[in-house]
Amino acid sequence: MAEVKAVSKDGIAVHTEAADLPALHETIASLFAAQGNWERAYQHLRSALERDPLTSGYNRRFLDQRLAQLDGHHVALAMVDIDLFKDVNDTFGHLVGDRVLQRVAALLKQELPRDAFCARYGGEEFALVMPGLTAREALTTVERARLRVARYPWHRIRPGLVVTVSAGLTARRGRAEERLREADALLYAAKRAGRNVVACPDSEIPGQIRHSR
Repeated sequence: MAEVKAVSKDGIAVHTEAADLPALHETIASLFAAQGNWERAYQHLRSALERDPLTSGYNRRFLDQRLAQLDGHHVALAMVDIDLFKDVNDTFGHLVGDRVLQRVAALLKQELPRDAFCARYGGEEFALVMPGLTAREALTTVERARLRVARYPWHRIRPGLVVTVSAGLTARRGRAEERLREADALLYAAKRAGRNVVACPDSEIPGQIRHSR
């Protein structure tokens, strides 16, 4: 992975790999701590704790905190899972699997509107949190993300590699735990429908399973 020169808003330049943001924040935190600037050190350490070390995106800790803050608000939530990811690891190896996770995370984020975010939920599963979007707007967003992953030239990483994702989407008010359970159940409905599919409930958008291939 290419090395980049990252400059924090405080003017500290650090060379790091593009997917190594948690380590970057830890390095900057150490530098500020050495200078006695504890407030800045804390800010960067907190950022490191909120990031997934493999994808550099947000992690489960950040997701849980934000969902708790959004309790009772209208939030669209999609659970996204890489289809047959175990087969990717078994066929191409875990290093290729890691690259797939990094690329999928980046592709999902590219389709998100402002104020939305992507977090790695665990393993090959990601959560897309989209505050304020209607069910139809969220479905359009997640469908574009699904297509972006499916159409990516995966063969450039390894000949014969094919990657798709399935998603379960809910868009309503409610408690975080309820939304996560519903989105996860819809994700499994998408898997049962044949994978590479976005599933949403009839009560939000007529037609429970939506997909375009």
